[in-house]
Amino acid sequence: MRPPYSPQCDEVPLEPDTVEPLERQDKNRGKKPRSVRARRIRRFVLIGLLCLSIIPVGSYAQALTYPGNASFADRSVGWMRNNGANDLVNAVENWYYTNNAPSGARPEPGAVPHALMAPVPVGATLPVLKVNHASGTSLPNEGQWLPGQLGSDGKPAIYTSFIQPDDNHPSVIAGVALIRQAASTAHLVAGTRQPDTNTWPGNAAVPRNDVSHLLATFNAGFKAKDISGGFYFNGQYSRALITGEASAVITKDGRIGIGAWNQGVWMTPQVAAVRQNLHLIVANGHPEPGLTSNAGGTWGSAKNQLQFTWRSGLGTDANGNLIYVAGDGLTLETLAKTLVQAGAIQGMELDIHSGQVNFSSWAPQGTTSVPTKLLPGMPNSSDRYLNPDQRDFFYLTVK
Repeated sequence: MRPPYSPQCDEVPLEPDTVEPLERQDKNRGKKPRSVRARRIRRFVLIGLLCLSIIPVGSYAQALTYPGNASFADRSVGWMRNNGANDLVNAVENWYYTNNAPSGARPEPGAVPHALMAPVPVGATLPVLKVNHASGTSLPNEGQWLPGQLGSDGKPAIYTSFIQPDDNHPSVIAGVALIRQAASTAHLVAGTRQPDTNTWPGNAAVPRNDVSHLLATFNAGFKAKDISGGFYFNGQYSRALITGEASAVITKDGRIGIGAWNQGVWMTPQVAAVRQNLHLIVANGHPEPGLTSNAGGTWGSAKNQLQFTWRSGLGTDANGNLIYVAGDGLTLETLAKTLVQAGAIQGMELDIHSGQVNFSSWAPQGTTSVPTKLLPGMPNSSDRYLNPDQRDFFYLTVK
């Protein structure tokens, strides 16, 4: 049996600094401000570093200074994982994220997109996003598609929206993006450390000449050491591609296909790049069975599927459109259901946790382009991938 996966993350929570009565802890569970969580993460990292101080500090210094964008927490926790604390990090994050469910209240105002809705062109084929919640209260503009930058055919190349995907936790917001592949060209970029530190084309950032044509930028999947799948780009393999693994396949005409390797997608002379990540979570328009049990570590380390955390996913719909979804407080099952609700017939999980989930749509402004986050609270800067990054990522340009 294949050993369980262990997805990386850039934040690991701490025990509270003070002891509260159990009643107060239960009342406040899932409602801690993000700033408090961030401070606790930093303190945990520092404590962990002290605990691991018997390891030569040279490797830690290298981790902190290695080229490419990555937060202090991501670099530090990654170093801890690589130096004997992987199981400890997994245990702590599983405990924290499964025991701190999102709030049952309405979302904070700052978490909800507030862009004014624009009319959707007549004839646009878009999925209907369900907004009839059990509570009977929908948010303004929820489930309404916002057209973005126009393609060369004069029609929007991208649409964005948001929904509340979890009736049990109304505070959770999921952002949804639909990209018309007939109007866009997809690209995969290797980071300075992912999938490996070998020499790859480019400089781990969006090429300067493509910035003015940007349509969208978004994160890829787990770190290479935490999955069995491979990575292929421009004739170069980081690791062999594995049959059955969920794969985002970019063909030379710039389209992305999503499927299980050698079962729904294959290597052909037209394949330009392949990024694998775990197994499909949506197949034939339905969530895959077993998402809540994650038997054998099919979708990452044990119990990570139950964590309420930032998650992202990528899929394709029946019309060939590309679907990206992301949100905070999502379990693996909720992520899969969100992809289906957005119209995906095939879908895969990308990366998880706040430091690794990033999507921006882009619109032209003068001689360049301006980014907008899919969700206001999405971590990291909206122009993250204009600078060299340690992680691999996708970007799309408008035709």
